[in-house]
Amino acid sequence: EAREQVVKLVLTRGAAGRGYRPPERPEPTRIVAAYAARPAGPGGARVRTCRTRLGWSPALAGLKHLGRLEQVLARSEWRGDGTDEGLMLDPEGHVVCGTQTNLFLLRQGELLTPLIDRAGVDGVMRRAVLRWARGQCIVAREARLRADDLHGAEEVFLTNALIGAWPVVELDGRALRRGDVATEFNAWLESV
Repeated sequence: EAREQVVKLVLTRGAAGRGYRPPERPEPTRIVAAYAARPAGPGGARVRTCRTRLGWSPALAGLKHLGRLEQVLARSEWRGDGTDEGLMLDPEGHVVCGTQTNLFLLRQGELLTPLIDRAGVDGVMRRAVLRWARGQCIVAREARLRADDLHGAEEVFLTNALIGAWPVVELDGRALRRGDVATEFNAWLESV
């Protein structure tokens, strides 16, 4: 019986001695794990703003790496209260991402996603949404955003490689509008 699986691939530089200096001749290690696929909830995401802030690290901004302790701490802020995802802000209060997602909002017909030049991951689905939007003649760009920008948006949605685009229907207990961009992107994604 075929079941949908999520495969996680982790590549490390391999074993080394003490300290942080990389070995001269690294022998990379591959770790492959498979998990049962769990689709995003059909009703839309309930999101909260996390107390844990995401520190700046321009040298690593955009990269997906294993040093995600801030996301782990932020994710531990809720359990069993119906929250689906946590929104992470930088030290100045700008929105960066979710604990495991990228974020988009539609404002005045323009699709915006947080600028990730100081922190955050340039996710595969984030890049796909930006390319798709431009192909649909939707103006799409990165910007410094604040949490208040989300409340006035025509639509807010989250993305990652497992969920595609997931509409946000609630942020910090306040209802948000549900638009069509996430639905249209997911329809396109299913067709390719």
